[in-house]
Parts: sequence; structure tokens; C-alpha cells
Amino acid sequence: MAADGGDKFSVLLPTYNERENLPLVVWLLVRTFRQSGNNFEIIIIDDGSPDGTQEIAEQLEKIYGSDKIIVREIISILSSSGTAYIHGMKHATGNFIVIMDADLSHHPKFIPELIRKQKEGNFDIVSGTRYKGNGGVYGWDLRRKLISRGANFITQVLLRPGASDLTGSFRLYRKEVLQKLMEKCVSKGYVFQMEMIVRARQLGYTIGEVPISFVDRVYGESKLGGNEIVSFLKGLLTLFATT
Repeated sequence: MAADGGDKFSVLLPTYNERENLPLVVWLLVRTFRQSGNNFEIIIIDDGSPDGTQEIAEQLEKIYGSDKIIVREIISILSSSGTAYIHGMKHATGNFIVIMDADLSHHPKFIPELIRKQKEGNFDIVSGTRYKGNGGVYGWDLRRKLISRGANFITQVLLRPGASDLTGSFRLYRKEVLQKLMEKCVSKGYVFQMEMIVRARQLGYTIGEVPISFVDRVYGESKLGGNEIVSFLKGLLTLFATT
């Protein structure tokens, strides 16, 4: 009998050039879910990685079984985490969705805490937060920390969303809530996660938070550059004007 009383958790794992990180993050996910007794599946959505991530994902599917690992590919010049989630949700059979990064910055050990928090308050969304309790960020230089803190601060002042970490992407959603939010969201890139929380508040969904440790990626390159910051500020002002 599953520890969750029949719930199933679908992990959406968007990947782009994550061949070094993917085997470890999948192993950690499988181990975490098996130890907690929760029913799960991991949906790897690869965005046409040129480094062979797709091949690694297919090997993992053979190792763990196609009932636990589902591999899907998207190739889109307009792809974003939002596109990957929409694509991944089509294949998700769980009634809860976990979204997280595949680059080991989000440790799967926090997932049982997200699940516990959801049960405790019957929340629609539980968000991992770096900015509350014993949450934190490790491995970032001062510039990255200032950008992230600044983004959160400006958003809090302008939008008052009632959540402490708006740009994080480690969250647990009821599947139907995520589907509804995806229909409403128009942002791409860095601002997308923030819009999800702002729209959730607008629609009256409940949000719980669990402190997490965020560790900067070990392998590969971060996608956060000057363009993302400009896009974020534009998106923030759009949200401010339209919500």
C-alpha cells in the first residue's frame, strides 16, 4: 500500500544538455520515492539536446522500466520550461505533478517534505523556498544572489503574491491546478515561474511553502544571462499592469 493513500506523483524533468546530471538525479528520485513508499513516474522532456541526453534518458528507461521512466522529446525554437510542462503533462498519469530542474540544483530529498506539507494543509500548490526558514542558496556568486533576491523583492512590492520564493522552479501541484494555470500563463523564461504563483493567487488557489537548499549546477552552463534579466523586468511590468 502506498504511503500516500492512492496518490500518484508525476515528476516533470525538462532537460537540455544534462547527460552528466540525468543518471544521478533519476537515481536519487527513484530512491527517494521508493523509500517514502509513494507511487511515482518520471517524465523526461528533452529539448533536442545535442550532447546525447536523449540517449541517456532512453537507457534509464530500460534500467528502471517504462512504467517509471517516460522519455519524450520536444524540438522547438520557442521552447521554454512552460512548453516542456505542457508537453510533459500530456503524458502524466499522476494526480499530482512535481516540477524540478534536472541539473542537481534541486535535491529530490525535499520531495517527501513537499508531499507532507500538501497533505497537512490540503494545499493546491507547495513551493520549495530558498528564502524562508532554513532554506538557502549555495554556490552562487554575489551577482546571481543579488539578481534573485532583487527579483523577489521587486515582485513582492509590486504584486504582493503571498509567497516568499517566486522565481524558484521546485514545486508540487495538483494536476488540474497546473493545467488551469498553464492555460492562463503567457510568460516565457525566467518570469514564467513567478507568473504561475501570481495567477494562482488570483484564482484563489492555496499555496504552502517548504524551505529547500538550492545548489548551483555542477555540470553544464546556466542559462541566466543579461537577456533573461531584461525579459524578467518586462514580464514583471506586464504582470503588474494586467493583474
